[in-house]
Amino acid sequence: MIVSPAFAGKRYAVLGLARSGMSSVETLLASGAHVMAWDAREEPRALLEGRADIADPLAIDLTGFDGIVVSPGVPLNRHPIAQHAGAFGVPVIGDIELFAQARASLPPHRVVAITGTNGKSTTTSLIHHLCEAAGLPTRMGGNIGLPVLGQDPLPEGGVYVLELSSYQIDLTYSLAADVAVLINISPDHLDRYDGFDGYVASKARLFALQHADQHAVFGRGDRDTLRIASETMAAHDAGTVHVVDPDALDGQGVWPSLQGPHNLQNAAIAVEVAHILGIEESVWRPALASFVGLPHRMERVAEARGVLFINDSKATNPASTAPALGAYPRIHWILGGLPKSDNLDECAPYFGNVVQAYTIGEAGPLFAEILEPQMPVMRSEMMCDAVRQAMEAAVPGDVIMLSPACASFDQFRDFEARGDSFRQIVEALIEDANAPCPPIDGASQ
Repeated sequence: MIVSPAFAGKRYAVLGLARSGMSSVETLLASGAHVMAWDAREEPRALLEGRADIADPLAIDLTGFDGIVVSPGVPLNRHPIAQHAGAFGVPVIGDIELFAQARASLPPHRVVAITGTNGKSTTTSLIHHLCEAAGLPTRMGGNIGLPVLGQDPLPEGGVYVLELSSYQIDLTYSLAADVAVLINISPDHLDRYDGFDGYVASKARLFALQHADQHAVFGRGDRDTLRIASETMAAHDAGTVHVVDPDALDGQGVWPSLQGPHNLQNAAIAVEVAHILGIEESVWRPALASFVGLPHRMERVAEARGVLFINDSKATNPASTAPALGAYPRIHWILGGLPKSDNLDECAPYFGNVVQAYTIGEAGPLFAEILEPQMPVMRSEMMCDAVRQAMEAAVPGDVIMLSPACASFDQFRDFEARGDSFRQIVEALIEDANAPCPPIDGASQ
């Protein structure tokens, strides 16, 4: 765990005791801070009895507190904690801000911070993989893996690779990342912001926190990312802003886990970061080939009778599904769930790659109406029916892909449960095409 004298003798409240909240409490207590903790659930509160004060910060006078640490899941635009803390002049922060404040007491290191609407986790994991291949001491955290505060500090020369959601950036005020990355921006999470412009501004803050001599890396696939790149160029030293051209990176075909135009951009960004960190091509090029993709992100789950099965359950909006459709020429596309959009416009350029679509979930009827003028559509409703129908129609060389372009919450607990269900169904039906559908683990009901 990371411990820092920066917190000694100070007072903090921690609201929300899931993984990041609990790691924040442990870091603060070990650092000599006085901590008040609260969660709506009794179990995590009980774990801290006798070690921290247990009280709801909304119900007390916050005079003298140095910060309220909240979970990124707390909607600051609607939750009363922001107004309550503001009345006492107490900042509302997250665990990444605590890490930023602890950095001065850690051995000399570098931080790579990655954000974007789509591709954050793959790019973060890939950069971490390249650092490991180069023999650099490295930790991965933030919005992926273990909370960074709960991991052991790195020795001198280490690299912290952090995936940051817009929510985490909103709660961060002093993180000056040595390398900051923006992959792309498309509409998402708009219930948390004052329109799309507010969401874009949240992403841009990561670069406003940097010093002029620190590096900033940008994708080039959308107007808003390029606008932030231009604004960053005006504020940074010459040569520290890098807009990546994925077409300049050759060799994608020999990288099994990095198929599709979106993964080519992710790889190009990771390579640019590798150059900045001093990693040679003789290291990063073979490391791209050995990279194993993340579960539920263009994950190759099986191949049977010449048909490849791809689990892209993490594609929870049309913008993240679109490049997946561009990755293969003959796709049986399973889509649907809880819609975030009433259209599939961003996917339209790749409709020619779809042999047939299979719509499921709440969005199924809407998406079927959109797609039926463009391609054959099966109104499957349920995942198992869609997989079975796709397997009956597919021929060798085809790809059966779950890339829902929707949230999962109509039928599944989360996108992981949805992807796990897809994998279980595929495995069962490959074994026996007439097998009954396995029960849905992680159903939302």
